[in-house]
Amino acid sequence: MSLFRRRARIESKTADELRAMRGAGLVVADTLALARERAVAGVSTRELDGLAEEAIRSAGALPSFLGYHGFTGSLCISVNDEVVHGVPGDRVLQDGDLVSIDCGAILDGWHGDAAITLVVGGRDRASAADLALMDDTETSLWDGLAALRAGQRLYAVGDAVEASLEEALERRRAEGSVLDYGILEDYVGHGIGREMHMDPSVPNYAIGSAGPTVPSGATFAVEPMVTLGTIDTRTLDDDWTVVTTDGSRAAHWEHTVAVTDAGLWVLTAHDGGAAELAARGAPFAPLPG
Repeated sequence: MSLFRRRARIESKTADELRAMRGAGLVVADTLALARERAVAGVSTRELDGLAEEAIRSAGALPSFLGYHGFTGSLCISVNDEVVHGVPGDRVLQDGDLVSIDCGAILDGWHGDAAITLVVGGRDRASAADLALMDDTETSLWDGLAALRAGQRLYAVGDAVEASLEEALERRRAEGSVLDYGILEDYVGHGIGREMHMDPSVPNYAIGSAGPTVPSGATFAVEPMVTLGTIDTRTLDDDWTVVTTDGSRAAHWEHTVAVTDAGLWVLTAHDGGAAELAARGAPFAPLPG
């Protein structure tokens, strides 16, 4: 892929800039919490998008996605076999739908970006395969985040994500499951700051390369997208919604993270990532103030 044929420039932020990004991250976290609460059977994706836009603007922020290259929503809402970039519209959510919700917000010129996956109606409405996919993809996100260190290889993220999913599959197969996962390669994470998408690209899979070195003050959006089948996708006629070619379901989790010499601060998690990072022995380093 051409994304990896040139040296990526990684921008560092000051402590004040990271604190400003935390503000944007919290707007995203709050909006996703609202979306999770309101994503119930009978609600259209357009209605859910309107609630999110209102929440973002009420916080004094702007939706990152709205108008971005012509995108018409404040959220990307991807349902079942839709992997990413789902356009909000007339579709009405049903119990058992597997829904990925991606949200971005701009506050004082700084971006936050995160995504969650949920089952409409709760876990009792989900198939075992959907639950495994959702949970294992979330775990792989946190394993990828926890692999980041200032002064170390950026592509350790993809190594950790892929290893996490392989370990999960081995465990589930030992329990009798016939699951298989595919990690999307055409859509990856990215740098983030005063723009939503910045250098460098952050692969969600192992690519056998060290990649760039992570400087202190770097910020990234890490976002594994995983399917229950193929990694091959196509884009629908709306020119945005990406679906699996075999109809398999997909999950998408994402957080924006800051990396400093002291450790990690997950800017789009309400607790800054404290619990999940501690569980993995990774250094948690929020900035005071």
